[in-house]
Amino acid sequence: MSVFVELSIDQIKIDKENPRIANYLSIYDPEKVTSDTIALLLGTKTTSCESLRESIREHGGIIHPIIVNKEPDGTYRVIEGNTRLQIYKDFRDSGVPGNWDSIKAIVYENLDAERIHAIRLQAHLVGPREWDPYSKAKYLNYLYNVEHMPINVLISLCGGSSKASEIKNMIAAYNDMETYYRPICDDDMQFDIKKFHGFVELQSKTVLDALKMHGFTKTDFSIWIRDEKISVMQDVRRIPDILKSKKAKEIFLKENSTEAKKVLAAEEITTEKLKDVPYEMLAKELSKRIMNMTISELHHLRDDPVYEDKLNSLRNVCHDIQTIILSEIDGE
Repeated sequence: MSVFVELSIDQIKIDKENPRIANYLSIYDPEKVTSDTIALLLGTKTTSCESLRESIREHGGIIHPIIVNKEPDGTYRVIEGNTRLQIYKDFRDSGVPGNWDSIKAIVYENLDAERIHAIRLQAHLVGPREWDPYSKAKYLNYLYNVEHMPINVLISLCGGSSKASEIKNMIAAYNDMETYYRPICDDDMQFDIKKFHGFVELQSKTVLDALKMHGFTKTDFSIWIRDEKISVMQDVRRIPDILKSKKAKEIFLKENSTEAKKVLAAEEITTEKLKDVPYEMLAKELSKRIMNMTISELHHLRDDPVYEDKLNSLRNVCHDIQTIILSEIDGE
C-alpha cells in the first residue's frame, strides 16, 4: 500500500545503490561524499539534464512524484527519483526562486527487496525514465548474479518472454565489458559506457564464431573498441565479412571499420559485375593477363609472400579446370 505526500527533502536519502552512481561511489570515502559529489555523478548540473531542470523550475516543482520507501528506522530512501530529488537540493542550495524544501512523493512502507527491484525495473528498464543501456545491464547483472534472482522472474518483471534474449545479451555484454574491456582501459575516463552497444552486438554467434575462426579473442575485440577501430557500434555486425576478406581485414587492423567497409563494397560490386560474364570470356581475359605479366611480377608471384593469395587463386583455377577436363576425358 502506498500514500501520496509532500516530504521534506532533508528526510529523504538518495539511493546510493542506483547503478548510475553505485560504481563511482565505491571509490569515494563515504565520509567525503557530499551533495556536490552526488550532483556530479547524477549529472544534474550538466547539459543532458538541462531540459528536466528547466521543466521543474518552470512548473515550480515536479509533475511525476518520486517513489520512496519508509524503512524500519523511520527514514525515507529513494526507490525512483534520485535525479529529481538532487535537482531540488541543487535549486535550494543555489537560491533558485521557489519552494524547494519539500517534494511530492509516493511513499511505500517496509518494502521487501523483490518489490523494490520490481519498481526500479518498471521505472528504468521499461518505463518513461529509462537508464542508459550500460546502467540497465549493470542492474540486471546485479539482480541475476549477485541477488541470484531467477532469470524467469527477471524476464517477467522486464516485460515477459519477448525480452528474454535482450536481457540475457545485456547481462552477457556487461560481463564481457567488465572482464575484457575495463582492464585494458587506463582509467574510468577511457572506459566509455557508450561503447556498450558494441558488446551487445558481440553476443551474436556469427560474430563470436568469426573471431574464433580467425584467431581473435574478446580481448582483441575490446582493444579494437578502445582504439576506435570499430567506427560505429553497428559495424560489429560486419566483423565476419571484414575478417573474411584479406584486404578488408588488413585495412581494418590498420585503419578502422569505415575504411574496411569501403573495401567490402568494392569487392561486392566487382563480384556482382562478374557474376553474369560468360566463363569463356573470363578464361580469355585471364589467359591474356597471364601472358602479359612482366618478369618482375612473375618473380613476385613465385617468391613474395605478399602475393601468396594471388598465387593460390591461380592454383585453384588451374585445379578446377584440370578437374573438368580430366573428368571429360575419363567419360570418353
